[in-house]
Amino acid sequence: MTDQRADIPGPDHTEAETTDDAAELEALVGEWTTVPDAAELLGVPLSRIRQMIADREVLASRVGPRRVVAIPAKFLTEDGPRPELKGTFTVLADGGLTDEQIIDWLFTPDPTLPVEGAPIDALRAGHKTEIRRRAQELAF
Repeated sequence: MTDQRADIPGPDHTEAETTDDAAELEALVGEWTTVPDAAELLGVPLSRIRQMIADREVLASRVGPRRVVAIPAKFLTEDGPRPELKGTFTVLADGGLTDEQIIDWLFTPDPTLPVEGAPIDALRAGHKTEIRRRAQELAF
């Protein structure tokens, strides 16, 4: 007799998939900055970094074996969050993407961009309008 529950995803299966997805996202982004490191980089209290995350000035995800909250390093400059990100996050979130999906989209290489790399690289190179246009197309 076969166990008919074998192909029903249980909590362990879902957790494993979530862990795999998190590891893939972590690898895709590459360099992450923890909340304490971001606070030190910007010279602000930890609470300010947490507020930036809450206000969606930057997005964060849990990374590493201890699953610490971290921000993709490319989202920050020495002066703070990249200003072009917040509006881009809003467009993508309005299109139904989760924070992790937004990070994934921003870091996935795209050979059709005006610069080599991923949408985050194009944003950093000054192609905000092009990236937001693509984000809007993705949303609809």
